[in-house]
Amino acid sequence: MTKGKELTDYQKGQIEGRSESKSHPEISKELSIPRRTVSNFLKRLKLRENKENLPRPGRPRKSSRSDDRYLVYAAEADTDQMLKELRNTTNIDISIQTIRRRLHEAGIRKWRAKQRPLLTEEQAAQRYQWAKAHQHSPHNDFAFIIFSDESLVKKNSDSRIKWVFRRQSKAEMYAPKNIKGKKKGSGLSQMVWGCFIGNKLGPLVFIDETVNKEVYIQLLEQNLLPFIDLLHENDIHNVVFQQDNASPHSSRVTQEWLKAAAQQHGFTLMDFPPNSPDLNPIEHLWFKVKAELYR
Repeated sequence: MTKGKELTDYQKGQIEGRSESKSHPEISKELSIPRRTVSNFLKRLKLRENKENLPRPGRPRKSSRSDDRYLVYAAEADTDQMLKELRNTTNIDISIQTIRRRLHEAGIRKWRAKQRPLLTEEQAAQRYQWAKAHQHSPHNDFAFIIFSDESLVKKNSDSRIKWVFRRQSKAEMYAPKNIKGKKKGSGLSQMVWGCFIGNKLGPLVFIDETVNKEVYIQLLEQNLLPFIDLLHENDIHNVVFQQDNASPHSSRVTQEWLKAAAQQHGFTLMDFPPNSPDLNPIEHLWFKVKAELYR
């Protein structure tokens, strides 16, 4: 019978650290290590009081423990470097395949960098406060929100994929060093504005001019207000209008117009954090629309 792979020092530390507060099945599920392996290791640890494996026959490792730790350190310090660059950086005389195996043993592999808005610290704090304020809101509350946004259909956008070294966890997935930042406005072909509420789609408006506050107010007056009036006719009330904080939306003139329109047409305005398109579910609709266009 072929023996399985030995636990790495890192995996042993993970198991031992969780053994005080978690059961063997919980540790197994969290670390993706077989339950029997977890139980056997903790049993041996208790008997021997030592985490070291007994000597096993076979080819000796090409890298030392110090080499392995240095590989992990160098990979995490510069997550978007290629494996060949990592070998040159560390100057360890092992193959690229061996480097890949050592990183896998530490739970690290190459992942596609997640795309997220580039945020300032202040914007990140505002997003956090908004999320805290809405984390316990009933799902029904969101059924009365009109989510809206413009979207740019771009040509010649950068489709290159960024790969980064990281572990399989949300904390590292969204770490700033592992994110591929998205920039706005390049390669514009057509701009559209749209909105939806619950399972009802609002108007889809093509915009062939630069959106300033006057253009935006006219767009809302001709498209949003009739849509809200139609919702009221269908007994949908307590409507909340969401928009992002783009300059035409947040200008003093626009805000004053919206407040007057809200009183006249019976809706309220949502306070939405800046630079947060990923918090707006209309982005999923734009994704579907663009996917159909590029088919």
